[in-house]
Amino acid sequence: MIKSAMPVYRLRTLPGDLGVALVTLIALGLGWLLMAQTTGRTRPYVEPDAGLRLNYPAGWISVDSLQDLLLKVEDPQTDSAFKTALSVERHDLDPASPPTLQTLLDRRVQEHAHLTGYHLLADGEATVAGQRAILLEYAYVVQPIDAPRRASLPVVVRAREYLLITKDRSYYLSIAAPEGGFAQASAQFERIAQSLVLP
Repeated sequence: MIKSAMPVYRLRTLPGDLGVALVTLIALGLGWLLMAQTTGRTRPYVEPDAGLRLNYPAGWISVDSLQDLLLKVEDPQTDSAFKTALSVERHDLDPASPPTLQTLLDRRVQEHAHLTGYHLLADGEATVAGQRAILLEYAYVVQPIDAPRRASLPVVVRAREYLLITKDRSYYLSIAAPEGGFAQASAQFERIAQSLVLP
């Protein structure tokens, strides 16, 4: 008698279990769509005087920089004291004697040599916005919280950078991220580079 009651009990709860499973699947699907929509949203940046244009993730925030940059934004959700940061730098060139990409690369490597623990990982030619570019990858160490009585461990940072030349300007499009989040940051960087439009 007890053995025959068990299957009846299971049959009675089956519609309820299926309903719960269906609601759970719908909630998960809606959550995934919301996440995809949020992470896929972008914000445009347009350089004054009809210059460079690109799109970066909408959740990233503008931050101050000690360098003379057109744009510096960072991802506040980065799981590190050092936040993933995108920067765009521009230098005006003499159209009569513009430098080569190799010259820009050599200068850039010299500029980065002062970074703590600087190590060149790779360099090579690439195509960005339909133009020849140089891709530069390197690593260095940074102390993200440098304040008295606030202890923090140094962070290994990996960076990826495109060097580009137009007729009268050179651009440096860079991303820097903590080593653990570099793969994700690099993928975002490539999406940003794909949106790039040069003057």
